Amino acid sequence: MKFGQLVNALGGVAEGDTDEEITGLCTSSAAVGKGNAFFCYRGEKYDSHSCAAQVRQAGAAVLVCERKLDCPLPQIIVPDGRAAVAKAARAFYGEADRKLKIVGVTGTNGKTTVTYMLDSIFRAAGKSTGVIGTLGVKFAGRDIAPELTTPDPIYLHSVFKDMADCGVEYVFMEVSAHALYFDKVAGIRFAAGVFTNCTQDHLDFFRNMQEYADCKAKLFRGGRCAAAILNSDDELGRSIATECRGCITYGLNNPADVFAVDVEESLDGTRFVLNLCDELYEIKLKLPALHNVYNAMAAAACAKSLGINCDVIAKGLYSLGCVPGRLEHIGEYNGAHIFVDFAHTPDGLEKSLQSLKKLCVGKLYCLFGCGGNRDRAKRPLMGAVAAKYADFCIVTSDNPRFEDPYDIILQIEEGLRPTGKAYVTVTDRETATEYAVGLLSAGDILLVAGKGGENYQEIMGIKHCYNDGEIIKDIIAKC
Repeated sequence: MKFGQLVNALGGVAEGDTDEEITGLCTSSAAVGKGNAFFCYRGEKYDSHSCAAQVRQAGAAVLVCERKLDCPLPQIIVPDGRAAVAKAARAFYGEADRKLKIVGVTGTNGKTTVTYMLDSIFRAAGKSTGVIGTLGVKFAGRDIAPELTTPDPIYLHSVFKDMADCGVEYVFMEVSAHALYFDKVAGIRFAAGVFTNCTQDHLDFFRNMQEYADCKAKLFRGGRCAAAILNSDDELGRSIATECRGCITYGLNNPADVFAVDVEESLDGTRFVLNLCDELYEIKLKLPALHNVYNAMAAAACAKSLGINCDVIAKGLYSLGCVPGRLEHIGEYNGAHIFVDFAHTPDGLEKSLQSLKKLCVGKLYCLFGCGGNRDRAKRPLMGAVAAKYADFCIVTSDNPRFEDPYDIILQIEEGLRPTGKAYVTVTDRETATEYAVGLLSAGDILLVAGKGGENYQEIMGIKHCYNDGEIIKDIIAKC
């Protein structure tokens, strides 16, 4: 890419010029390479405009900045440096996103499961697919470890190019509230957008629930999505529906275009009759819990909007065996069932426990914690939810990050203690898990919540290898 091409892509004001080929795009001063365009913007805690001299010395060829800097490098002045990153990345990688049919899925809970359901449906239809989200990037036999729910724009558009080059047709990606706030998906035209739900999360970052909800709604504004699939049982979903023409709604409790009846839940899966825009189909899922009925309705509605036959939709939904760390059945011990779930919000934990409670003939145990340096307000709420449904709780560490795990547990106890429900606290997660497994008898269920399919535990900024499912399997094998 040449300097003039970058200027045209950004629509900014050029200060200087160069014939040097721009070899790459960069937002980290520590990773600048020779010939890179470096993007300066004011962050929450740091202003990267101060790095101009450093990145020049490291070989940067161009600066993209929000104000003219005293630096001899050619500069492009733009109103918003973050938004410029996304625009530049699209142009640098040849607008590869336009060669793909991209479905964006947003919401507090269910994003990962919906993308996996869509992937299974479209593969059943013979389509070449890709998935981008919390569990990583998957396409053409590649399985790339996750970084963020929605990758940064430079990496994201490089992935789009790789996908397009490999013949991928459909991409199903999770779009987080943070991604929408920071304009990570600016310029992307979505073939469809799916909204799952909006419940309390990320209030360490967003000032209140209204700001959080407004960010989620951004996916469906400004003509970004050719089709909108919205949860009519969610207040925000109903609100967005009033703004969108031709949207498809789904739900169980309010009028909707797509709904389910005769729902039968079991530990082995879920059955229901799906009314898909006035067509009736029997759906079988290998995934338990009522919230997966919602996820299936969302995926089915989206697939229908993109022209997939209803029989294929049913086949694709049944083909999905499990989603790693999403109410995943890990194994049995002493006649008890053990599940791992990513539930890390009060609503997510409630939905999983509520479903398992209905299916439990013995005692329901819940092992959980809360992440450090994140929304503190939800910690006592999580405690109260666990006490409401579980017969016994084991409170432990999650990803404490830079907080003291003991302090986090104390805040969870604020919601547990007033209920009078029996519980123990065991700070070390592996020790807590071993203790919980040892409590199990025939008919019991243990839910290990919070980390899901993560392969690490972050303590004082260091990521240690840790996976709930693998730890549980090792404990069972030793017993």
